[in-house]
Amino acid sequence: MSNLSFPSLAALGNQLALLAVISVLSYAFVDQLYFGELPCPLCLMQRIGFVIIGFALVLNIRCGTHAAHYGWGIIGGLVGMMVSLRQVLLHVLPGDKGYGSTFLELHFYTWAFVGYMGLLLGLAILLILPNREVRSRSMFANVLVMILILLVAGNLISTLLECGLGPCADDPVKYEGWLWLRNRFGF
Repeated sequence: MSNLSFPSLAALGNQLALLAVISVLSYAFVDQLYFGELPCPLCLMQRIGFVIIGFALVLNIRCGTHAAHYGWGIIGGLVGMMVSLRQVLLHVLPGDKGYGSTFLELHFYTWAFVGYMGLLLGLAILLILPNREVRSRSMFANVLVMILILLVAGNLISTLLECGLGPCADDPVKYEGWLWLRNRFGF
């Protein structure tokens, strides 16, 4: 497929699904950095689920469609969906204010559950489509892949700065790893 031709429906679907994953991870990362809301361990595990889906889609875009790629995406989606559902159920009792801020009156973990449902439906539809050429080296696909890689690296660094090398705090309020580094190396 040349850079100027319109991608097949399956290729476009993979790229749009990757754009959705990038949007979710970007919003969570901006909320963490700009609004200062540190993610809890369950939130971090939900991000991992989105990352797994994203890398499965990148494999499709770069290497061509394969059932194993979709399988990894589905596994990532199911794990993330279970984690987000667990967090929803932790805060379902009347009077419980939930964890973190809300967006359109729902907490982010509730939106994560909805996002996982949508992505799993999208992956199922992509599996049904005929397996035409989905590899893409278009500028749009290249930018999406680079943004995902940068987001994953940024999230990895911020998680290390938040948690250090030990377990993360259940209700994080400061970057424990950063404080350890400052105390240890004096910067």
